Amino acid sequence: MTPTGLSMDVSTTAKRTVLISGASIAGPALAYWLHRSGCAVTVVEKAGGLRDGGYPIDIRGTAIEVVRRMGILPRLRDAHIDSRRCTFLNADGSELASLSPHAIAGSVEGQDLEVRRGDLAAALYGKVRDDVEFLFGDSIDTLDQSGQGVDVTFHSGQRRTFDLVVGADGMHSATRESLFGPEEQFHRYLGYCFAIFTMPNTFGLSRELVLWNAPGKAAALYAVGGNDELHAFLNFHRPEPPLDALRDPDAQRDLVATVFADAGWEVPGMVNAMRDADDLFFDTAGQIRMPHWSSGRVALVGDAAYAPSFLTGQGSSLALVGAYMLANALATNRDHTAAFAAYERGVRDFVAMNQALVDNGSARLFPTTERALEQRNTMLRGLVTMPSATPRPAHSALTLPEFAPMP
Repeated sequence: MTPTGLSMDVSTTAKRTVLISGASIAGPALAYWLHRSGCAVTVVEKAGGLRDGGYPIDIRGTAIEVVRRMGILPRLRDAHIDSRRCTFLNADGSELASLSPHAIAGSVEGQDLEVRRGDLAAALYGKVRDDVEFLFGDSIDTLDQSGQGVDVTFHSGQRRTFDLVVGADGMHSATRESLFGPEEQFHRYLGYCFAIFTMPNTFGLSRELVLWNAPGKAAALYAVGGNDELHAFLNFHRPEPPLDALRDPDAQRDLVATVFADAGWEVPGMVNAMRDADDLFFDTAGQIRMPHWSSGRVALVGDAAYAPSFLTGQGSSLALVGAYMLANALATNRDHTAAFAAYERGVRDFVAMNQALVDNGSARLFPTTERALEQRNTMLRGLVTMPSATPRPAHSALTLPEFAPMP
């Protein structure tokens, strides 16, 4: 047995072939564990190559054990951002409170990690690139499960058959839509829209977050290091999702500019920078909630199945844990139906607990009314005088089984 508990004996039966759609986090993590269990894995990714950079993401609780078993924990510790402070501002730009990020996020100092999304993606890719087939610049067009496998037609025109297909293609999963129907059936809108982009660091910020609030609006500048670039974040409350803007970048920029037209502090400069940004990402804060995560020989993992929203800070951790549990279920059960059922039994409560964080206070950083803002501010002032050291209970809510060899 290896230190991870994985037997290196591979079954003498024919290798199970698996196609994974998506090469961000859940996809490469799943590919790693499936390869370890003896599967022949192909990953298709519509982007032309690995996406580097990106905004900071968290790796917490159970997910720390997953990356430790993968052997990439030391690399991720080296990439840890280690933010030093989080400064909250009033609507007029004056300082309200300056706190340790751990007091705000509920993370466990010295254990949980925060890294650039691209650093995590690169670490995962580095573990599998020599053992797994990657098809960059392509995507799945059609899936046909009428035979003894899944007949796949790719956008490039290539046609292949796989034993199983897994959608790891994010919250707006095309795999999910093709098998289960439109996203609207499973999307739970949480009342916020947000825009993320990069802009020049003309403020002298280093390893810190500065967050401005007014009722229903928030603006943040995040310096992940001492470099000349900042991650900018504009978040606002909207009772109904702006469906007309979701696929129109110009409409997104206009909407954000209109919402923040009367904002103070440095927000006007942020809006101008957003106008010029070539990496603008606009979306709604929402969750994916599904009664089942598989259909026939096709399953979903990560945000495609159970996106918890950025308000929980748990999306990447759920993706890593879900990938491990799905691969372990497939390694334990040769029958895919039994494997997918075991995967759901093993992860669903953990997913529900993490998704419930938005109802248990995780959205309080973005209050929508004057009264809620003052309540939030009172809480922050209390943390300054009496910091909380209590981590989020969902972080350690799942005990990972030892990884099983394929039967």
